[in-house]
Amino acid sequence: MLIHPMPDPIALQLGPVAIHWYGLMYVLAFAMFIALGRVRIKQPHIAAQGWKKEDLDDMLFYGMLGVVIGGRMGEVLFYRPGYFFANPIEILKVWHGGMSFHGGFLGVLIAMAVWARKSGRNLLDVYDFIAPLVPLGYAAGRLGNFINAELPGRVVSDQTLPWAMLWPDTNYPLWPNPVFLQGLRHPSPLYQLLIDGLLVFAILWLYARKERPRLAVGATYTLLYGCARFFTEYFRTPDWETTVLGMPITSGQVLSLPMVAGALAMLAWAYTVKQKGRAPIKA
Repeated sequence: MLIHPMPDPIALQLGPVAIHWYGLMYVLAFAMFIALGRVRIKQPHIAAQGWKKEDLDDMLFYGMLGVVIGGRMGEVLFYRPGYFFANPIEILKVWHGGMSFHGGFLGVLIAMAVWARKSGRNLLDVYDFIAPLVPLGYAAGRLGNFINAELPGRVVSDQTLPWAMLWPDTNYPLWPNPVFLQGLRHPSPLYQLLIDGLLVFAILWLYARKERPRLAVGATYTLLYGCARFFTEYFRTPDWETTVLGMPITSGQVLSLPMVAGALAMLAWAYTVKQKGRAPIKA
């Protein structure tokens, strides 16, 4: 049996200024975006499109706005509208955690559309370029969730599972006498870190190393994440749950299904439609 380590969510206290681990995970995510982006622009098929280091810095600024604003508004609208509308000041307290991936995903799509228009680049090329840079940042965010003891997993059916974990109830002070949720639980943020983040990154990075039809890389990321998230939701305590055709389905699964359907349609388009400005590419 494991017990959640319950680290202090504050990494560093500088007088009245508190630096939270959750915020540092976003800094790490943005740093990895730049580092991976510099590797990506050296790939021959990407270099041929004329990408430059300056583009990365510019896109990062727009992407940061998209992630933070979209992620927070997604949390507000998709998951806890009643709570946030009753406590609007809490919307601004992003350092407490509570960022929706699906909201951040939409926010980045909008931000990149603005940047593509400003820079005169094809929007689909922009999506293809940034897609492999995203999953490791997502993994960093899930590590932040784990540090904050957010997103508790479901109670395990086999209480002898080696990595089953006692999870603290964050509605109570964690120290000196923590209160734990009932039953041993799946450490679901770590599952999502490994599967939705690292595994998706490894597959997508390998796929994107060669030239693909326009939009294929972006669509593949959307498909991989949607499928991975649908799977890992089975181990996470849902924010809310409904029933479709007699089957329970969680909030995360509801939001992931359109991603999967849209990605399949985009992949079909990418591999079947003649694309202006691109030579035909075989699948």
